[in-house]
Formats: sequence, C-alpha cells, structure tokens
Amino acid sequence: MSTSPRYEKAMLVALHETEGIGWKTIDNLYASGLHMDMCSYGVKDWTAMGIRVEAAHRLSLHFAEAVENAGNRLSREQNEGIRVICILDSMYPDMLKSSPRPPWVMYARGSLNLLNGPSLAVVGTRVPTAYGRKVATLLTEDLVTKGVTIVSGLARGIDSIAHAAALKQKGKTIAVLGAGVDTIYPPENRTLYEEIAQQGLLLSEYPPGTGAHPGYFPQRNRIIAGISLGTLVVEADIRSGSLITSDAALEAGRDVFAVPGPITSPKSRGTLELIKQGAKLVTAIEDITEEYQRQLKEAAEKSSVGAHTYTKDYASSVDGLTKEEMELYHMLQQGPGSVDELLERTRWEFGLLHSVLLSLIIKKQITQLPGAIYKLI
Repeated sequence: MSTSPRYEKAMLVALHETEGIGWKTIDNLYASGLHMDMCSYGVKDWTAMGIRVEAAHRLSLHFAEAVENAGNRLSREQNEGIRVICILDSMYPDMLKSSPRPPWVMYARGSLNLLNGPSLAVVGTRVPTAYGRKVATLLTEDLVTKGVTIVSGLARGIDSIAHAAALKQKGKTIAVLGAGVDTIYPPENRTLYEEIAQQGLLLSEYPPGTGAHPGYFPQRNRIIAGISLGTLVVEADIRSGSLITSDAALEAGRDVFAVPGPITSPKSRGTLELIKQGAKLVTAIEDITEEYQRQLKEAAEKSSVGAHTYTKDYASSVDGLTKEEMELYHMLQQGPGSVDELLERTRWEFGLLHSVLLSLIIKKQITQLPGAIYKLI
C-alpha cells in the first residue's frame, strides 16, 4: 500500500528514533520501499528484511505507535519551537544530501533559511592559544561581512569563539550539536546557545532529550562538513577531533583550509600536517573567498535585491502601520517566518504577536501559508 509523503516522513522519523536501527538499516528499508503495511509487521516480517531479532521485536511491538506519535509531533511542531527535517523535505540542504551518509532526520531550532546560503565550517582545538583565539575571531568576522554563514559545533574553544564572533558582527551562524537541540552542552555555553537559537540555527540528528555522549561528536562532524562549502581548521593538535571534520570534508569533496602556526606549538601540529597534505594555507580572508566568488556574488545579489525591494517599496507599502506592525513587516522582508521564529526574533508575548499578525493580514500586507508560516504579499 502506498503512503503519503507526510506518512512516509513519520515512518522515517519513527525508524530513526527506534533503538537498534541505524543509518544503514534505514537505507536498506527505504530502498525496499516504506509502506503502511509495515505498521502491522511481526517479528518474522522484520527479520526477513534483514532486521536483527532484538530490533525486530521492538519494531513489532512499538512501530505503529511510534509512527502515530511521530505524525502527531509533525503536526504540532510549529508550536514547540523544534522543527523536524527529513531527507524527503524540500528544505533539506542539497549539499548535505549529496554528502556521504546524510542524516535521514534532523531536528532544528532557529532559522532554517540559513541552510540555503554559502557557509563555511570553522573548527579547531577546545583549548586554543591566544594566537588561535585572535585568528579565529578575525577570520570569522571577515567571513560574515562577506555574507558567509559560519558553521561549527558549539564546543569549547575555537567553535565557541567562531559562533560568538559571527553573532557579534550580526552575522549568520549554525551550531551542529552532539546532543539533542534542547540539550545545552557544554553547560557554560548556555548564553551562546540561546543567542544562536534566537539569531541563528541549532541543528542535530539526535532526537530532543538526547544527552551529550563522546560517540556522538565524531558523527555530527560529518554534518558540519556536509552543509559547508569548505572547512577551515584554525588550531588543532595531531589527534584533534577537528581533523575528523576535515576528513569528512574531503570525503564529501569539499575544500579544506588550514591556518599555519608556530612549529613549536602543539596546537599547530594538526594544521601544519593538513597543509603538508594539501590543505590550502590561509593567512588572509581572500585565501578563502577567492574559491567561492560565484557563490558569494549570487548571495550578495540576492541580498541586494531584497534590500532594494525594501527601500524602494517600503514607503508605499507600509503607510498607516503601527510601530509594531512596521517592525514585523521589516522582519518578514528578510523572508517568511513561522510563529515560533517570529516569537524568538521579536521577543514579544504570543498575544501581541498574534494581534499584530492578524492586523497585517487585515491590512493586506502579509498572508498566512500552510503550517502557520507568514510572508509578505
């Protein structure tokens, strides 16, 4: 029996969240075709499809309920602040889809629009030197002024420095977590986590409620590399986890950049080795941006068109709007937004936001799309 796209997505989410079901198993099941009959499969049916006995027992008992729960969550996700992105969705980033072992399901908090622009991963040691901290800050600040979205892992050290520098410059940043998107790790990054949730994007392939685990971080590194045009390693020892990200970038056919450092510094051994192996040496922002002139030009043109539209049409479009309506109108000039995204960006109470949205609809300035998404007319 064929399934609707939404039901198929619910089935993928249910499989993804079932203990003992990994990426390869889902790949095999998806290749065989997902269908509603699976919800009534018994142990023999599942084992006949190559599922191990323990996982088959679990699926035979709970899969139908898991699919129903996943479907219910997908229906109300707009009100919970956590979006579920499936590889079947149009919003799933094409670059990640073309990388090795793209996650079947991801969970997100923040602006999904950030997945569409040019992005670069900035990673490095968790215990940087003063040199590493300064270089990471300067390069990140320069990158965001060029319209590049900064991707990193919200870890201590270079990751956190890169996220913070991007936010300070009012730039875009994506944090890919080694835990659920509702888990703050490390705990001292609470403020940074909240700022990214409000101004950037938090992303994870682990379901909400999943705590941090050492084994999850190497896996999330392939996502960091997969959604990025390239990976910049600022400082790294020879056994740094950042080198896993650079390996993932190479495996995905992406660029690897490395900042040289003193040959006497252990924190430079990994980056110097990358340079010896062919990574592009970076001493200035131009060493990176010259590789992506087309992507940056397209992003700049898109941004300037949006800005031109705003300045050209603003006066004629917003006559008679209140201060709050104008503020919301300006936000929606930057792209459509859900209720949760607008609540985070405005920091308003729900009642105020709802009344302003309703007023703008009545004044024929905005329209509501399916899924409680609002956009300018």
